[in-house]
Amino acid sequence: MLKKLFPYTKGYRLLILGGILCSILESVFELLLPKAMSNIVDVGMANGDRNYILAMGLRMVLLALAALAGGIGAALFAARAGMGFGAQLRQAEYEQVQRFSFANIEHFSTASLITRLTNDVASMQVTLMMCMRIFVRAPVMLITALVMALTISLDLSQVFLVSIPLLGLGVILVITKVGPYFTALQKATDDVNLVVQEDLNAIRVVKSFVREDREREKFARRSEHLRDTAMRAFGFVVIFMPLVTLIMGGTIVAINWIGGHYVFNGLMLSGDLIAFFTYATEILTSLMMVSMVMMMLTRSIACAKRIVEVLDEKPEITDAAADNALTVENGSIRFDHVYFKYHPTAEAWNLDDVSLEIPSGATVGILGGTGSAKTTLVSLIPRLYEATEGTVSVGGYDVKDYTMEALRNGCAMVLQKNTLFSGTIAENLRWGRDDATDEELRQACAVACADEFIDKMPEGYNTRIERGGSNVSGGQKQRLCIARAILRRPKILILDDSTSAVDTATDARIRAGLRTTLPGATKLIIAQRITSVMDADLIIVMDDGRISAMGTHGELMERSQIYREVYQSQQEGVSIDG
Repeated sequence: MLKKLFPYTKGYRLLILGGILCSILESVFELLLPKAMSNIVDVGMANGDRNYILAMGLRMVLLALAALAGGIGAALFAARAGMGFGAQLRQAEYEQVQRFSFANIEHFSTASLITRLTNDVASMQVTLMMCMRIFVRAPVMLITALVMALTISLDLSQVFLVSIPLLGLGVILVITKVGPYFTALQKATDDVNLVVQEDLNAIRVVKSFVREDREREKFARRSEHLRDTAMRAFGFVVIFMPLVTLIMGGTIVAINWIGGHYVFNGLMLSGDLIAFFTYATEILTSLMMVSMVMMMLTRSIACAKRIVEVLDEKPEITDAAADNALTVENGSIRFDHVYFKYHPTAEAWNLDDVSLEIPSGATVGILGGTGSAKTTLVSLIPRLYEATEGTVSVGGYDVKDYTMEALRNGCAMVLQKNTLFSGTIAENLRWGRDDATDEELRQACAVACADEFIDKMPEGYNTRIERGGSNVSGGQKQRLCIARAILRRPKILILDDSTSAVDTATDARIRAGLRTTLPGATKLIIAQRITSVMDADLIIVMDDGRISAMGTHGELMERSQIYREVYQSQQEGVSIDG
């Protein structure tokens, strides 16, 4: 994992090196202070040498200032390097998600991806900062203090032969136990985020079905599970602290007891005992810091694994075989014995041996029951999914020959479940084309019949759309998305039941406007109402992943039982309504 994450430190490696050097200098200068204090007691005070005491005191002040400068430098470098590393790692992860196909995204929940981009990355950048400070400082202090203690008294240093192995054993036991809990903790965080995300996105449904109590209970269960997992994970850390305190206390008592006898018997100077006592405290404190960092690293390893899973995920759809110079010149479409399934291990095909040829500029209606694979069929054209077998061609070329940018620039797709972004109506429309003029916006909205409601809004095209388009109706949202697609001037326009929320009269006006505005574009219209497609050049009837029948309205009325039954049922519904 270190090998995979190391490239994201680029641009901050000098800061990391500077932070490490500052931490080392800070530790060394701090550890020279006890020896200076020992000299003041054993030499200056013992001999009554005031000048010596003042000189040593000045030396301690300079050492303290140097240690302070090292500490400030280490903190500054660590903060900048940690935040920079986190920003680059987050950017790389986000860009990787943007490269994913729909199939890749389905490997992770949305809530999990959000947690990995925020919580997990934050944990990694804190880990880098802590490692630059504590994981460098603690070993340096440990080794330096141990060497200084050994130079003072080899015999008294034997107490560390007991305390250091005990602390090491405790660290190993805690890390072994706590690792799996930290992995479970991140999963529990994903689950809580998932509940929050679902409830906020579907708040209208929750309220309309009066399910607030049920959702509160679901959130409470997930939240309690997160709490229990966190308590188990951090419970080991809490237990470890008294153990460390006990070992440190026992070591200090042993040093006082044995060292006191040495001083009393003249085997050791009192100043040396004071210095040894300080070094012993530094040694034990360093061991405690190392153990805490090790436990923090255990959690960071769990986070790093989750981040690397995203970075290592191979996008299923790439531009590997694409010709960068190729663009979509016309909207002809060809399916040649196409098979498709969403999951490789699935037994049944979602699309089963589909062969189809559509000339450029044609208007094609697509009908079929729920689950008949209508959306699946059109999703293969802009390569939102990749055909499992067979070939899909656009403009006379295999869709794999185009870069995804070129292919999707030549296509525009309006979904039944439309998405608008936070911003003004004009900003949302310009998602179709950044350089569209105000006049082009108005023309596109006129074709999509969106001008009917935009002109009634106080701020017109500058009216702000709330997140997800929550302040406009379903029909208004659909018409804005159709206008956005028209602005793209695509060679292929796909309308996936995108007029389901508008009345039949408005639907007819939109279709008439599309014929005049985009006369050369191929239009694929998925619809539930036959009236939406009955004047199409070609109507395709889908049934269970296969093409059941193709033809004009008149031809299908004669030879397609499915089409005839749908038409008759809809006509009867119209008669009853009338």
